[in-house]
Amino acid sequence: MKRKRILMVVFLSGCTSVTQQITKTDTAECVGTTALPLAMTEQFTPLSDPTLLGKALGEAGKGGLCEGQVYRNHNQVTLYRAWNSTYQDSAMGSWWAWEKPAGSVSQYREDYEICYQWSPLDRLVVCDLKPGSKVVVGPGQSAQCSEYLTYPQSNKQQVYIENAATVMENCRYYGDAFNWLRIE
Repeated sequence: MKRKRILMVVFLSGCTSVTQQITKTDTAECVGTTALPLAMTEQFTPLSDPTLLGKALGEAGKGGLCEGQVYRNHNQVTLYRAWNSTYQDSAMGSWWAWEKPAGSVSQYREDYEICYQWSPLDRLVVCDLKPGSKVVVGPGQSAQCSEYLTYPQSNKQQVYIENAATVMENCRYYGDAFNWLRIE
């Protein structure tokens, strides 16, 4: 009888360590939080979905989320995505933001760890997330874009949506335009 209890404790403690490995992608502490912005707390409920969470998490240097929490929304929520006009299917990609991109493109790339090879960020789509949809929310993981450019982890939250084409509606599309800002 004692032997069965010991094995049960060893087995259960093994499950705990697997769960911890799924929620954090490496041993370094993630910057930022998986807690929703104050304006969104009434719109979402946290869920457990290790499979979806695993798809959103990324290894150090590879992008994705450093850590994440799965949520389901109760009402329509507006989200924003900068994307690549040369690949139309990227409009409904997996990575979204709570806020409309503003400021310099280079700062946006750093805030959201978006390598120039992945997208020129020349289009914007603004869509409403249908109620009942599942998303993963968390801070960004680092991304090594080249030998000379690596974006560190970011405290900016990203919203991962596995099937955006089916859960987004009322989409509005915008193109970029030159807007030269004086930097001196």
